[in-house]
Amino acid sequence: MSNPTGKSFINRLDGITILLYIALIIIGLLAVFSVEHHSTDPSIFMMSKSYMRQFVWLIVSLFVGVIIMFTDSKFFSSFAFLFYTLGLFLLVVTIFAGTDVKGSHSWLSLGGGVRFQPGEVCKIFTSMAIAKFLSSPETNFKTLKHRLIGAGIALFPALLIILQKETGLALVYFCFFLVMYREGLPNSILIIGFSAIVLTLATLLVPRVTLFIILTVLAIVIGYVLRHQLKRDWGVRIILIGTWLFTMLFSQVLVPFAFKHVLQRHQIERIYSTLGQDVPDEYENAKEDAEGKKVNSSEYNVKQSKIAIGSGGFWGKGFLNGTSTKNEFVPEQNTDFIFCAIGEQFGFLGSMVLIVIYCSLMLRLLFLAERQRSTFSRIYGYCVACIFFFHFAINISMTIGLAPVIGITLPFLSYGGSSLLSFSILVFIMLRLDADRQVMIR
Repeated sequence: MSNPTGKSFINRLDGITILLYIALIIIGLLAVFSVEHHSTDPSIFMMSKSYMRQFVWLIVSLFVGVIIMFTDSKFFSSFAFLFYTLGLFLLVVTIFAGTDVKGSHSWLSLGGGVRFQPGEVCKIFTSMAIAKFLSSPETNFKTLKHRLIGAGIALFPALLIILQKETGLALVYFCFFLVMYREGLPNSILIIGFSAIVLTLATLLVPRVTLFIILTVLAIVIGYVLRHQLKRDWGVRIILIGTWLFTMLFSQVLVPFAFKHVLQRHQIERIYSTLGQDVPDEYENAKEDAEGKKVNSSEYNVKQSKIAIGSGGFWGKGFLNGTSTKNEFVPEQNTDFIFCAIGEQFGFLGSMVLIVIYCSLMLRLLFLAERQRSTFSRIYGYCVACIFFFHFAINISMTIGLAPVIGITLPFLSYGGSSLLSFSILVFIMLRLDADRQVMIR
C-alpha cells in the first residue's frame, strides 16, 4: 500500500495511544500480582498464579498485535462480514459444546486447561461488521430497513450470549447503539431506550397494580391536554393508545417474563440489591459477613468492595499492603473487583490517576476516529471507544454500589486471557487503521 505522507510506519503509529495502553497493561499486571502474591511464596514465577498466566496472555496479545501491524489495513474491511460469521458460529458452538464456569456456559475449552470466551472475541468482529455495513455505499441509514439491519448485527450476538447464561457480557453489545447514534440514529430511538430503562425500574420499584393505575392516569392526562389534536388527527390517537398499550405490555408482561425466564437468580438478586430493595424470597442466597449477620450475597460482595476501597483513604495503604484484597475478603478480587486493589493500595489519589488514564485513552480513541478519512475506520474507532466506555463505567460503578454486579471486566486490569486479548486486538486494529488514515478504506 502506498504511503501518501512519506513517513515511516513507526512514525505513523499514534504514540499517545500506545503509551496509554502500556500504562494500563503494567497497572493491570501489578494489580493482579498484588492480590495474589504472598511473602511466603517460594518464587514469584509460579504458573499457578493468575498474574503469571496473565503475563503469558500479554505475550500472546503482543504477538497478535505485531501480526496486525504487518497486515494490510484494507484486510479488516474486506473480511469484516466473514469474521462476523465466524464469531456467530463460535457462539452457536459454545451453546452446545461450551464449558460451565461459575454458572456461565460461555467458555470453549481448547485443551490443556486453556479456554476462551467467544463472546469477548466477537466484540471485535461485531465492531468490524457494523463499521463495514454502515460505511457501505449501498447503506442508507436513514431508512428503517437499514436501521433494523444495523440493530440486528449488534444484537444477534447478544441473543446468543444470553442463551449461554452470560447476560452481563451480552449487555455490552448495546453500546453499539451509541455508535449508530453518531451515524444518524434519531433522538427518538434514544428516548425510547431510556424510557424503557425508566419503565423497567418503575416495574421493579412499584407494585404492578399501582403502576397500572399511574400509567393509565398519565395517559388520560396526556389525552386531555391533547384533546384538540385527538379530535382532528387519528394518527395522534393511534400513537397515544399504542404507547399506552406498549407500556402496559412492557411493565405487566415483558419485564416479569424476563425476570422469570431469562435472568438468573443471582442477577436478579444483584439488581434488587442495587435498587435498595428486599430481594424476593425465591431469589435469596444469603451468606454471613464478618459480623455473623445474614446478608444477601450480592450485598456482601459490594459491602466488602466498599470497605476495601474506603480503607485506602486518600493516599492508600501502599503496594502489597492491601489487607482486604490480599486476605480475600473481596470476592472475585482479581477479576470483576480488581478496582478494589487500586483503591485500597493507592487510595483516592491512585484511583483518580487510573480513571484519568482510562478517560484519556477513550478520548484519544475518539480523536483518532474523528481524524479518519475512511468511514469504516471512523465507525470502527467509535465502536472501540464505546466498548471501553461501557466496561469502564459499569465495572467501576458496580464496585462502589452504583450498578448491579453483572460480571463486566475492567479493560486491561481484570484477570482473564480472553478479555486482555480482545481489548488488545481492538486497540491494535485501530492503531493499524490510523496509521493508514490517508488511505480511503471501505
